[in-house]
Amino acid sequence: MENIAVKRALLSVSDKTGLLDFARALAARGIELISTGGTAKTIAEAGIPVIAIQDMTGFPEMLEGRVKTLHPKVHGGILADRDKPEHMATIAEHGIAPIDLICVNLYPFAATVAKPDVTLEDAIENIDIGGPAMVRSSAKNHHGVAIVVDPADYGAIIAELSDTDAVSLATRKRLAAKAFAHTAAYDSMIATYLEKQYAPELTGSEDTTLPSTFRLSYERVQSLRYGENPHQKAAFYRDPAIKEPCIGNATRRDDSGKEVSFNNLYDLDGALELVKEFTEKPAAAIIKHANPCGCAMADSLSDAFAAAREADTISAFGGILAVNRPLDLATAEKITGPNTFFECIVAPGYESGVVEHLTTKKKWGANLRLLEVGAFSGPGKDGYLIKQVVGGLLVSTRDYRPLAADDLVVKSQRPPTPEELEELGFAWRVVKHVKSNGIVITKNKAIAGVGAGQMNRVQSVRLAVNQAGDNAKGAALASDAFFPFPDGPEVAAESGVTAIIQPGGSVKDDETIALCDRYNIALVFTGVRHFRH
Repeated sequence: MENIAVKRALLSVSDKTGLLDFARALAARGIELISTGGTAKTIAEAGIPVIAIQDMTGFPEMLEGRVKTLHPKVHGGILADRDKPEHMATIAEHGIAPIDLICVNLYPFAATVAKPDVTLEDAIENIDIGGPAMVRSSAKNHHGVAIVVDPADYGAIIAELSDTDAVSLATRKRLAAKAFAHTAAYDSMIATYLEKQYAPELTGSEDTTLPSTFRLSYERVQSLRYGENPHQKAAFYRDPAIKEPCIGNATRRDDSGKEVSFNNLYDLDGALELVKEFTEKPAAAIIKHANPCGCAMADSLSDAFAAAREADTISAFGGILAVNRPLDLATAEKITGPNTFFECIVAPGYESGVVEHLTTKKKWGANLRLLEVGAFSGPGKDGYLIKQVVGGLLVSTRDYRPLAADDLVVKSQRPPTPEELEELGFAWRVVKHVKSNGIVITKNKAIAGVGAGQMNRVQSVRLAVNQAGDNAKGAALASDAFFPFPDGPEVAAESGVTAIIQPGGSVKDDETIALCDRYNIALVFTGVRHFRH
């Protein structure tokens, strides 16, 4: 059937966004409305004619609402094949009328289990049964039925009915695919939750971190112009289970620039996750090609930005900027200063006048993308780190490991001064976000030099030292993993570095300790590494 005229519609929704406008528009076209429970009450109280589900089926809602639509008069009206005379004769014989449009969204399971005080009983009670059954029935029979699971589709349905008095096959196909994706994501959430609840009982293990079957259920946010390169297709997907301020939940200011690209989003994530490490003072981070080229913390956001950019003004040009405070006008003025250019900025928010300044002060402002994530209180730990290999996925928990005082073990004869210890803590938080082998040299809570992504650690030290120049004197150095030999620390020592933090654990640790003592360097071990490939 190319087009179907809609004569009867069944509405049963948990998310009542746009419900009344949708129901009113359907009723205005002479479409008979059937509804359940709270949905029927909402529609009736708005003065819109509606038939309660129990009046249609002849059976009351029962078992505290668990059974209301699981009835032949509902599913017979949905599943009957309109092109088969025997189907239509059968439902007519039993007094069942076809239902042409089903509007259903499901119990808010994700929102329920996200509550900190949720009980297993509450979670199970919010597993919808009748809703998914109707969605699947309608989607299976989309040849003759339109299924709507997303309020965002209400407008398109009404527009199509207004234009043609029918819902087209193309629309029904699109809605059916969306409906099955909806129930698949829903079932995935439930399975993941129950696996965590029951894993100790079922497997004998208390570790419920990684499920036995790893399911991916992401919502497409937007199609992207291309992937890493122009010949690759790409799209951006969001994990609806992650609620923390992050790039997946960011909103783009409508009054700024063009759409973000694949590479923009990857670097925006890197910049935001780095700057989320710092909550005690204003901080700024600049990312270029997935690595920090600048990061600083200061008493004001404008000073933090200036120090971050000063670390490497060449690489900062065309980079991605993140800040951990609402962006103010003083900082915006420095961002648009001489010899500057940024692709994107992500911030908790933008103070009055800042967006206009950023988008009009420089020529490149017209293309500047501005993202907003809301306030945050540090790095998050929910979700997973996922890397793809051909034919499989590598899945781990996120690298969430705050540095505790108990982690720090002084290995040198000279302990770090309180100021050096603070600087080492800053450098350690930065190096976690540098591609391994990662080396970071910092001074006055700002990057002085970075060595990233090298095949041997001493070469990363050389790169960091070369970038730092004279700023290496009296600076702190952080290494994301242990030094296998003392050659890296020796290069740092000769440049004037006075404090080093690293995980330790090499068979050559004693040689590294001896070298640091020879140069009067304060050496601290953490026992924790931060590889980032």
